Amino acid sequence: MRVALGIEYEGSNYAGFQRQTTLKTVQGELERALSIVANEKIEIQCAGRTDAGVNATGQVVHFDTNAVRSERSWIMGTNVNLPDDIAVTFAKIVDDSFHARFSAKARRYRYIISNTVYRPGILNKGVSVYQGNFDIEKMQEAADYIIGEHDFSSFRAADDESRTSMRCVHFVKISRFGQYIVFDIAANAFLMHMVRNIVGSLLTVGNGQNSVQWFKDMFDAKDRNQAGPTAKPYGLYLVDVTYPNDFNLPKRDCIGPIWML
Repeated sequence: MRVALGIEYEGSNYAGFQRQTTLKTVQGELERALSIVANEKIEIQCAGRTDAGVNATGQVVHFDTNAVRSERSWIMGTNVNLPDDIAVTFAKIVDDSFHARFSAKARRYRYIISNTVYRPGILNKGVSVYQGNFDIEKMQEAADYIIGEHDFSSFRAADDESRTSMRCVHFVKISRFGQYIVFDIAANAFLMHMVRNIVGSLLTVGNGQNSVQWFKDMFDAKDRNQAGPTAKPYGLYLVDVTYPNDFNLPKRDCIGPIWML
């Protein structure tokens, strides 16, 4: 039996999603909980391996098992055995052709900034705090330049292991909601640190440190050394993964944190 799960988590207590031998990870906690429910060792595959401190409201994983459980049992039983900052949001028995990573057509991330002088006492790990004035229109103008299929070497982490830096960005939308600045970006796939590197460079345009033309020239140079700094991990959410309709996975609204409503 192959089972797909929807997962959400607050990533500040974990050294990223991917299982590590000595460090606490989201994958490690999920596999431990699922193994208890299945009464056998479970290993999972995910749609996207998020970094340390990064959150998710729309992560998807799958696993194979000999255990026969109802979809409700996979949800309830796993959640009972998970820490409070990780939760299963849906379970779906799927065809063996489904793969959480390779069947995905697109991923969508949301990065949330609290544009305030002081750090918040509540939600302090749910946002990244950046001070100063940011021009939303200039950042959007620069961001529009990366829409489509391009070489994203300028936003590729040094230790990224992807075979190619070609990616197709479907859209980038930057909005302000009071004190919050929200970056929404969707693509067929992402390189390591790609979203945070894009946001870091856009912020230097927004605060006037660099121009829109600089952003275009830097992106065309395909050189990470010419780009801006990597934005902080807090405030980044994997909010949605898109699959072919044939798999009939439950669909959740891409709202991110409830306090953004």
